[in-house]
Formats: sequence, C-alpha cells, structure tokens
Amino acid sequence: MRTRLLSRLTVDEAQFRRVSYFALGALGLIVLTGAAVRLTNSGLGCPTWPKCYGKVYPPLATHALIEFGNRAISGLVGVVTVVTAVLAFTRRPFRRDLAWLAISLPLGVVAQAVLGGFTVRENLAPGFVMSHFLLSMVILIGAVALAWRATYPPGSRPRSTDRTLVYGVRALGFLGAITLFAGTAATAAGPHSGGLIGNHVKRLTIEGPNTLEWAVHQHATIAAVFGVATIAVWLLKRSRGVPLDPLEPLTVLGLLLAGQGLLGSVQYELKLPSEMVWLHVVLATITWLVTLWAIAAEGALVPRRAPVPAAYEPDREPSLAAP
Repeated sequence: MRTRLLSRLTVDEAQFRRVSYFALGALGLIVLTGAAVRLTNSGLGCPTWPKCYGKVYPPLATHALIEFGNRAISGLVGVVTVVTAVLAFTRRPFRRDLAWLAISLPLGVVAQAVLGGFTVRENLAPGFVMSHFLLSMVILIGAVALAWRATYPPGSRPRSTDRTLVYGVRALGFLGAITLFAGTAATAAGPHSGGLIGNHVKRLTIEGPNTLEWAVHQHATIAAVFGVATIAVWLLKRSRGVPLDPLEPLTVLGLLLAGQGLLGSVQYELKLPSEMVWLHVVLATITWLVTLWAIAAEGALVPRRAPVPAAYEPDREPSLAAP
C-alpha cells in the first residue's frame, strides 16, 4: 500500500516545476491579503488567536470576517507548502537541494502563523507588524530559489566570470532589503494602524510627532539610491555587450522602481489613502520578486582557482629572505 501511495505521489521534473511556481504564487498572494487586512483596519477584527473571540468561527462582522478570512487563506497556503515539500521527496529524479528548499516553506508559514498570533496579542505593536511583513519577504527568497532551481537542472547554466557584474546585481538585493525595511517603518508610523477607532494600537514614534515625515524621507532616500544603483548596474551590463531584451530583469526592475517612486510621491501628497498604500505594497512585493529574479538570472560565479605553487628548482639561487 505504501508503494502504491508513493507511486501516485511521484512527480516528474515538469510537474514539480509547476508545483513550485504555484507555491511561489500562493506565498506572494498571502502578503497582499495580509496588507489588505491592515489597510481595512481589520488587524484586530479577531482579537484572540488562534480562535476568533474564543470560537473556531468568526462573528458576522465585517472586520472579523476579513481578519479570519486571511487566517483561512494562510492555512490553505500552508497546505500548499506542505504538499510542495512532500512532492520534493517524491520527485524523480530526487534532488537534495530542492528538498531542503521545499521544507523551508512550510516552516516559514508556521513561523508566520506564530508571529501573527503574537502580533495580535501585542495589539499590532509596530515591531511585530514590521517583522510579520519582512518575514514574508524572507520566505519568498526560498520560494524563488525553489522555483528557479526546479526550472534549471544542475550544471545546465554556465557560470559567470564577470565578478563585478554579479556582485553588483547581488548588491541590489541588499539595497532592496534595506528599502523594504525602511518602507515598513514608514507604514508603522503612518495613519494605517490596522485597528479600528478606539483600539489601542501603538505607532512608531522614535522621532516624536515628526516620525512619519522622518521615516518617509529616509525611505525615499534609500529607494532613490536603490534606483540609481539599478541604473548603474543596467549600464554596466549593457557595456559588456550583453543583449538586453524588454524582459531583462534589470530593465523590469528599473521600470518598477520608477513607478514606485511616482506612486509613493503621489500617495504622500494625498495623505496616504489606503487604496494607494495597498497598491504600493503590491508593487513592493513584485519589485522584491524581480530583484530576486535578477540575482538568480545573473547566475553563480566560476570559483577562484587556488594559485599553483612554483616547481622547486635545485639549481635556483636561494632567496635572501630564506632562513
């Protein structure tokens, strides 16, 4: 019976590749639904966790249904990641790297669920809310790596010898992560606390009443550096004579950052309407995925070879530095 079950669960390379991309899409979707919960002021729609008001089902109230709906979707995403992890072991041929990456996805979802529970129990404290979003971005790293590795067999892509270009693209990942962190700080200081009027929800106040303006300016400055660095790396790659088609990830990344800059400026001038903030989060998530795509597409480097020691020559004159 066990053999029959394993045979039914066995997937080939193409099937597992589709599963990995489905898991990536599901993990990206839950980020957007989570942002919708916050921006509809439904973060405390279910003030208890894991149950809602001490029950397994929510009351017929809009904010409770929105919050509980996000929890239900998170549960479905968890099931998707568990299935992906199981299929990574039944994939033929089996690959250890895919199995490890697949296992990280349900572990990340469990960590998110626990962190989400603490976030609710701490009344949406800024540090917990920021960590909740940033953990999602970390999980997406594993999901992108899984989908990318499932697409290309080991050794099918030549390694790069252009260390400057590869390290330049990888540096964009660091700048992207710092930009995301600064963006979560701006949101934590903004008007969208995630709770209803009357809920006691702490806000980020490290700069007193000017925290929002300070955080937005820091975020904008870092994002501008990210954009300029992207243009610089794009020009560097072009100078190498590499043909850049419209779907070159660096090109897509540059366009996304330009759009994000425009959207961020407009939403700030309009006093941060929730719909535009949600769109900003959507584009931020897509921008992070494209950044990871660019890093993966640039590939790995050819390892440095250790210097070969000079052959010993008996008739060679000894060095003055020799003992």
